[in-house]
Amino acid sequence: MVEMRVAGIALDAASRSPIVLLRDPSGRRQVPIWIDQAQAQNIMAGLKDQAPARPLSHDLMAKLLEAGGLELQRVIIHTIEDSTFRAVLKLSGADGSSHELDARPSDAIALALRTGSGIWMLEEVVADASIPVDAEADAEDAADFRRFLDGISPAELVRHIRQAQTDSSEEEEAGDDDASGGEATPS
Repeated sequence: MVEMRVAGIALDAASRSPIVLLRDPSGRRQVPIWIDQAQAQNIMAGLKDQAPARPLSHDLMAKLLEAGGLELQRVIIHTIEDSTFRAVLKLSGADGSSHELDARPSDAIALALRTGSGIWMLEEVVADASIPVDAEADAEDAADFRRFLDGISPAELVRHIRQAQTDSSEEEEAGDDDASGGEATPS
């Protein structure tokens, strides 16, 4: 098993769905898990480690565990079935008992963040679902983007976005023309 940490929340460029990114200790592999908007907010609240004015669902879950004499030992993301990750909560009682509860990975991650518990993933799952990470390239891209933003006015940014949308529309139209009478080429 590999202990993972939450690297952050991202948005899928195509679907605009949130993704929680789990990174291995070496920082070389990252596992993206698509989640819904509410879960993204719950995970972000856990990452910020700030108590809300009123408890969110996962804050309440953590308090219920505490009140019931249970401790979340760890979260284990153990399999992927039909593109869906499966997780369990490993709990221990004050009397030495142990319990295992099935959970959605997003709920398990949000709860682990609030309780300071580890997030573990089976090596097979990491190997199957991970994408390689190049931290140096990511840092360089972020620095380039910051320089770009520092050197552009809001009006210029809007013009760039509109131009990109126009270019994209023109490419799609050209692709539609190509697809109408041509042969499919194997990829």
